[in-house]
Amino acid sequence: MVEITPSSVALLCSAAHFLEMECDDRPGTPNLKPHIEKFLEGIRFWTWSELLEALKQCQGLFSFKGYLTILDRIVDHLIQRLASPGITSPYSCSSNRSSFQFSCDTSSNNSGRNNCSGAAWWFEHLLFLKIDLLDKVIRTMISYDFDHGVVSRFLFYYHNSICLGAAQAEKIETTKVVINLLLLLDLRSISCKELFNLNRIAIGLKMSRSCINEIESLIGPLLDQATIDYLLLPSPHGRGRAYDVDFVLRLIHIFFFGGSFELTSNRLKRVAKMMDLFLVEVAPDPHLKPSEFEALITVLPDTARESHDQLYLAMDMYLKVHAGLSEKEKKSICCTLNHEKLSAELLRHLTRNLVFPSEAKPRAYVTRQSRMKTLLQENDHLKNFFDSMFRKSFKNMEAKEDVEKRSYDAEELRGDLEGMQSGTQLASVKKSGSYIMNNVMYLPKLCS
Repeated sequence: MVEITPSSVALLCSAAHFLEMECDDRPGTPNLKPHIEKFLEGIRFWTWSELLEALKQCQGLFSFKGYLTILDRIVDHLIQRLASPGITSPYSCSSNRSSFQFSCDTSSNNSGRNNCSGAAWWFEHLLFLKIDLLDKVIRTMISYDFDHGVVSRFLFYYHNSICLGAAQAEKIETTKVVINLLLLLDLRSISCKELFNLNRIAIGLKMSRSCINEIESLIGPLLDQATIDYLLLPSPHGRGRAYDVDFVLRLIHIFFFGGSFELTSNRLKRVAKMMDLFLVEVAPDPHLKPSEFEALITVLPDTARESHDQLYLAMDMYLKVHAGLSEKEKKSICCTLNHEKLSAELLRHLTRNLVFPSEAKPRAYVTRQSRMKTLLQENDHLKNFFDSMFRKSFKNMEAKEDVEKRSYDAEELRGDLEGMQSGTQLASVKKSGSYIMNNVMYLPKLCS
C-alpha cells in the first residue's frame, strides 16, 4: 500500500479519480477513497509547512476536478490556522495535538479572532499562489470574516511582488484579479496610498477604461485620506497639460456622490485644503484651459472652504500666466471668490490687483473706483466748467474794480470842483466880510 503524506495526498486523490479507484463496485480494483478520507481526518494536526506543501500540490493539479474537495479542506484549515490568535509565526503551527487544541479553544471568542491576524509573517509564504488559486483563497478568507485590513495588505504585497519582473500579460491579469478582490472588501480597510499606486500601474499597463473606473471607484470615497502628491498624476499623452485634471474631477465627483460614507465637515475641509494645494500646482500651467480651471475651482461647495486665501493665490497665478483671457472669462473664473473669507492682507492686495476684473473686487472699492473713473471721463467737462467759472469771476472782479475806480475818480473830481468853488466864494467873502461853506453862512469874528 502506498504511504499517504501531506505532499502526496492531492496527487493520490487526483489519480484515484482519474483511474476510477473511488468505487467499491468494481471487483479487483482497490478503493483509495476511504484511505484518503481517513488520512484527512488528521489535517488539523498538520504543521504549517505541511499545509503549504499540500496546497502547492493542489495548485499543480488545478485543472482536474477530482481534487477540488480536498482543496477546499486544505484551504479551510490553512485560513483557520491563520485566524487563530495563538498563531503568530510558522513555528506556532505545531502538529502537536494538545497545543493546537489550546489554540482552537482560545479562538472561541470571536472578538479576539484577529488579535494576531495583522501580522504579515505569512505573506511571503503564499506568494507561490497562482492567480486562480489566489482568488479562491481570498474569497474563502472573506467568507470566514477574516480581517479585511490584513487581506488588503496581502493583496497589495502579492501584486507588487508578482508584477516585479513579470511579463506584460501576467501583470495585467494579476492586476485585474486584485482589483476584483479589493472590490469585495470594506473600503475603510484599504490603504488609499496603495490604491493610488495601483492606479498608476494600471495606467502604465494601458488597461481598459473599465478597470481604471473600478480603481477610481475605490479611491473616490477615500479622497479625504489622500495628499497632494497622490493627485499630481501626469496628463495622458496628447493632452498638453502638466497634470490629469479630469482624473481629479472624477475623484471628487465620486467622493460626493459615489461613496457610502457620511460627508462630515472635517472630511470636506480636508478635501478642500488638498484641492487648494492642487490648484496652486496647476495654475501656472499655460496649457490649462479656462474652462478646466473654472471646473476645478467650482467643483467644491463654498461651505467646504473656511478660507479663500489659497484659492485667491491660485486665481492670481492663473490670470497672470493667462494674460490674454477675455473679461468674460476672467469674470467667470473670479465669481467664485468670497471676499468675506479672504484675510485682510489679501483683501487689500485684491483691491490693488490689476489682473482681476473690477467685478471681482470688494463693493466699496468698486464704487470708489467707479466714481474716480467717472470723474476722469468727465475731466474735460469739469475743466471747461471751472475755466468758465474762473473767467466769469475774473470778469466780475475786473468790472468791480473798474466801477470802484470810476467812483473814486468821480469823488475826486467832485472834491476838486468843490475846492475850486470854495476858493471863489472865499474871495467874495473877503470882499463882503462873510463867506459861505457847504451852504451855511458863517460871520467873521468882530474881535479878532
